[in-house]
Amino acid sequence: MTRAIRIFTSIMAAFLLASSAAAQGFLHWVEDSIPLFRGFAVGVDAAGALQRQLSDYGQYEATLRLNLHDQYFPAIEVGIGEASHEDDEVTGISYHTRAPYFRIGADVNLMKNKHTGNRVFAGLRYGFTSYKVDIDRRPFPDPVWQWDTSFVVKDESCYQHWAEVLFGIDAKVIGPLHMGWTVRYRRRLMHDDGLTDKTWYVPGYGIQESTRLGYTFNVLIDI
Repeated sequence: MTRAIRIFTSIMAAFLLASSAAAQGFLHWVEDSIPLFRGFAVGVDAAGALQRQLSDYGQYEATLRLNLHDQYFPAIEVGIGEASHEDDEVTGISYHTRAPYFRIGADVNLMKNKHTGNRVFAGLRYGFTSYKVDIDRRPFPDPVWQWDTSFVVKDESCYQHWAEVLFGIDAKVIGPLHMGWTVRYRRRLMHDDGLTDKTWYVPGYGIQESTRLGYTFNVLIDI
């Protein structure tokens, strides 16, 4: 865990230095009368919830995001990730998990005119979850030796730390309502999959053996 925190701290420091340089150059920081604290926004990820309704895994996620001068946006994302994958057609394995997770990080607005309410941003996240999995395989004879290859894993404790680099767009719809999306590249930092070698789904992270890319579609209210 200490190593993961050191890695994430180094990444965040590099990100803040880069964004600070960008603010003075490409972003062209302009002194104006706009205060530093511009409020905060709360929202949900509609993509994760829809994915859970249409498939055997997904997440329900809420976001709290501060607004500093319409340019920097510290954020925390919390949610419940779950999977109920029954009797896989290839392996015959069933997989179940449900657990909370969180991510913390910050975004920087890349637009030169940052006070319009519309944003193009880049950011970083550190994520963590501690979860338990149930895995079982239906009775299935070994094709050569004909012995039973079924097994059961119950309440196996696992955890995972990971980092995300993201890019997104946030558009003002009407009044305080914003909608937008993010595309995220994810990288595991530290993990323990218990006796399972590699768990199929990790709450808040996604499917382990699929692409490292993820996405969100956010609906937010400025307060």
